[in-house]
Amino acid sequence: MLRVKPGIDRIKPHMAGGDAPDHPPPTILLNSNESAFGPSPAARAAMRDAVNSVERYLEHIDTVLAPPIAERFDLDGSRIAVGQGSDDLLARLARAYLGPGDELIRTANGYLKVPNYAYANGAEAISVADDEFVPAVDRMIGALTENTRIVYLANPENPAGTYLSGAEVRRLHAALPASVLLVIDAAYEEYVDAPDYESAAPLVEEAQNVVMCRTFSKIYGLAGARVGWMYGAPEVVDTARRIGLTFPVASPAAAAAIAALDDVDHVRAVREANRRGRDWITAELTALGLTVIPSQANFVLVQFPDAGKPARLADQFLRRKGIAVRRFASPAYEDYIRISIGFPHELRAVRDGIAAFLRGTA
Repeated sequence: MLRVKPGIDRIKPHMAGGDAPDHPPPTILLNSNESAFGPSPAARAAMRDAVNSVERYLEHIDTVLAPPIAERFDLDGSRIAVGQGSDDLLARLARAYLGPGDELIRTANGYLKVPNYAYANGAEAISVADDEFVPAVDRMIGALTENTRIVYLANPENPAGTYLSGAEVRRLHAALPASVLLVIDAAYEEYVDAPDYESAAPLVEEAQNVVMCRTFSKIYGLAGARVGWMYGAPEVVDTARRIGLTFPVASPAAAAAIAALDDVDHVRAVREANRRGRDWITAELTALGLTVIPSQANFVLVQFPDAGKPARLADQFLRRKGIAVRRFASPAYEDYIRISIGFPHELRAVRDGIAAFLRGTA
């Protein structure tokens, strides 16, 4: 009988719900935190043009994409590795630094896929209780053992949209031994407007055991292109490159990413539209008597506290109206749905649908 590595059978789906036979295909997609506003027109044009040479592999992706990333964010290009979305890079880091007997520490209600990175490599995932979905630094520090190899933090977090201030992130890092890698997943950083938030880039440059992962899937609107990047110490970046795919990024995806970096006006417009939509849907759903977790990302997490009107049924109600939102398999999220920020008319449809659900009307 074929045997897989120990831990693989511990991997479980982290998302709940989905299309059912009696539901129409959704026409409003607010379930996966994509940018409803799409990519820059320049990125679309660059991708179309690059198709003319799609029969060729794109070689040496780091030398192609790292320089424009470094220029855009004022970083050291030699510390940047590019991958097939940030998920690819997170998986590489787990393969490189985790093995049987090792431990990854994460906040219990953070990005729900993270334990799977540990399990896939025979390691343990230590899930630390949070404070109303906000990572608890003292508890994460208290969970450190001699077996800890990675501390993972999404900042802002997903699926709650909460965040840690720069001071709190630095306090967490200061407590880590040099043998522990702090992985900061900053996929939603471009949406943050909290004044005490700090990019992880300066901390990466000050320390040898910090890495920051970023993506083109969110504010740049290139989720389908699958392009991500990481910024870390030279040794960490070299390690990630060694175990990457030979040609991890398609040439049209790389061309789109480069063009997207140049269109700062588009990014600014998307950020502002997201802020308006996030504030509006938060206010509207709060007025309906629901609890909305304050978010710094491009989504909101909404609690349905009435046992007679649960999140599960709200999700089904919206799907019957062609609206896709997200539910999660974790018991902590049983009473919640997550709604990605979309166009104003899409958010109005969600608001109206939830209002009808709460009233008990079709």
